[in-house]
Amino acid sequence: MVSHSVWIVGNSRSGKTARLVEQFCSWVQPEKQYIESFYTKKPGRKKGDRIPEFLYLKQTEPGVLVLAANDDNRRELGDIIVTSTLGKYPVRAKTPLGFFQDEVILFWPLLINSLNLKAQFPVRLRPETEQELATKLWRPQLDEEILRIAGVNESRLVRRILDLLQLAAYSGIPCEDIAQILTRGLRENNTNLEPEFLASLLLDWRNWCLERGLLTYGIITELYSQHLLSDRNYQQHLTKRYQAVLADDVDDYPSVARLLFELLLDRGAVGAFSYNPDGAVRLGLGADPNYLEGLAERCRVEILTGSPPESLGEQLTTQMVELVTEPMVLSSLPKTVHSIETTSRAQLLRQTAEVIADAIQSQQVQPEQVAIIAPGLDAIARYTLVEILVKQNIPVESLNDQRPLISSPVIRALLTMLALVYPGLGRLVDRDAVAEMLVVLSRKQQPPENSTDAINRVSTTDAMNRVSTNIDPVRAGLIADYCFVPHPDRPNLLPVSAFERWDRIGYAATTAYNEILEWLEQQRSQQELRLIPSPISLLDRAIQRFLWNGSNLPYEQLAALRELLETAQHYWEIDTRLRQITPIETTLHTTIIEFIQLLRRGTITANPYPVRPIGGARKAVTLATIFQYRSSRRSHRWHFWLDAGSPLWAKGGAATLFGAPFFLRDRLGEPWTAEDEKLAEEQRLRRILTDLLSRVSERVYLCHSDLAVNGQEQLGPLLPLVNACVTVISEANVN
Repeated sequence: MVSHSVWIVGNSRSGKTARLVEQFCSWVQPEKQYIESFYTKKPGRKKGDRIPEFLYLKQTEPGVLVLAANDDNRRELGDIIVTSTLGKYPVRAKTPLGFFQDEVILFWPLLINSLNLKAQFPVRLRPETEQELATKLWRPQLDEEILRIAGVNESRLVRRILDLLQLAAYSGIPCEDIAQILTRGLRENNTNLEPEFLASLLLDWRNWCLERGLLTYGIITELYSQHLLSDRNYQQHLTKRYQAVLADDVDDYPSVARLLFELLLDRGAVGAFSYNPDGAVRLGLGADPNYLEGLAERCRVEILTGSPPESLGEQLTTQMVELVTEPMVLSSLPKTVHSIETTSRAQLLRQTAEVIADAIQSQQVQPEQVAIIAPGLDAIARYTLVEILVKQNIPVESLNDQRPLISSPVIRALLTMLALVYPGLGRLVDRDAVAEMLVVLSRKQQPPENSTDAINRVSTTDAMNRVSTNIDPVRAGLIADYCFVPHPDRPNLLPVSAFERWDRIGYAATTAYNEILEWLEQQRSQQELRLIPSPISLLDRAIQRFLWNGSNLPYEQLAALRELLETAQHYWEIDTRLRQITPIETTLHTTIIEFIQLLRRGTITANPYPVRPIGGARKAVTLATIFQYRSSRRSHRWHFWLDAGSPLWAKGGAATLFGAPFFLRDRLGEPWTAEDEKLAEEQRLRRILTDLLSRVSERVYLCHSDLAVNGQEQLGPLLPLVNACVTVISEANVN
């Protein structure tokens, strides 16, 4: 019997997603006459033959489940499908984990009955809150001896253990079997902790969360795969809702996604799946491409052999892979590949930025046609590249630039404000923090000049340059030195007249300081009268009064503020839930202290929903790590591969989770040897080269410095490519 489901195989940018959308449109074709004509043209079929029911999907019938590997791809795929069908058909676009989460919450009453849980609405834990609560639960058992054996600090060890639960859940393995798999996988490594000990911690954690209605990604996935998918009532509801499933880039899906697909296909649904053999971006982070590939046996396989339009993949992939895997081969790369070579990394960053600026200013390429890709981007590299390019009026877009919230002056100022209003937080405030708060809270949006040149200049420089302040850093420092009174319980700000030479402060700064002082006093009074519902309300008041003030904030600043409010709301929601289940003998100021300390550890980043500005794509140079760039599925005319000599190119720009190989379905529990690691790195490097070359159409620059940022010589796997470049832009050429 010929399957109506389709398995689409192709390399990057070979048209897999377009083929998926085309397949969907053929399913929901509203004109029955057209379908009959199309169907009866097939060999061996004649008019009057029964036409498959899935060809008659109507708006009144069950919907279509559309899945994508990550949230950005999900939004784009959903938009394409809705546009192609004019929004006439019910489509639910999700990521696999997003779908699992929605289903677990939707069918929570069913889980309450089957698992005998307490009847309460579930609350999802964010990763940072998950780690904090797990650390508190496990701290009595994670003593110094345990940490010494593990060889990592407490924070890293807790994250590793939690990742094991997540990996097992993604693989469809119940928590109770983790010890068995780790015992087999770690039998040749005696330096790790006992698998039974790790599994007992995870069982305690899972049960502790379920008692309180708290859900992590790992627990959500385990509940879905181990309980919902096997429940007959849920299976009936699922198959009634969906009679078709589209899944893009399934090579980045966890193993349990196959269980979902097989259930739908078994119950008569039709599916279309796209698979990239050179993808597997999330391999080592929970994806299991080999296991998902087994779905092809149930589908009609279509292989897209066409090379990506205007890409260097067909021209360079074979040669580059050969040079990397067999360094003794003597070959030279074509003129489409250039190299930028320096001695130090600082020189490399400066020269790379200058080459990009010269090319853009000479109209060889537009900013949006350039991508800088690195295995890892430290703060120095980001700052240097952005600073040089922005000074040349060239905007830069950092993909998923997840800098800690605490790195934003606006966030630090708001946390200082909290410490000045609520009692008992004085140890979290110092003079420097107060001075910074005064500068930030006295900022005002400065409208740009009327001329077109001024408007263009403002739009291409750093957004913070558009902001003026009534209290500059020097005056803020003077005020903090003479007017700030430290106190462990009640830190205070005195009137500006407490400074003998307060006339040096100036009228504008004095007025702004008095306004801040008056506002703080009002909030203290209301807090004492319990008129402030929560610290979240106070944060919102401060934002409305001092930062928003009727103006349009820069997107980066707005994203940080939104994430702060989302984080605070989540934190107090979890705190409220814990107090309901088990009375906690802590005061409000203790909770605020823990919240501020959580932010100061840098574990929360400015990445709210949506994570991208509304509107068209920015005309900016793209700056990204290998992992970020490949995940985004973008393409450009010019690529600059930064730190081409770095050994991190073999790692793919993303760290593999501890124990990830043990939970791959085709090698469950098998030990991971040095030979396995070497082979995995070679395969990963081949996929990276194939993928990146499919995403560049005109020119590749290999940017290499002899010395890394730590002064060590760089001898990474791409060094043979650097040596094989014909055109070399080096310090000697420049000087």
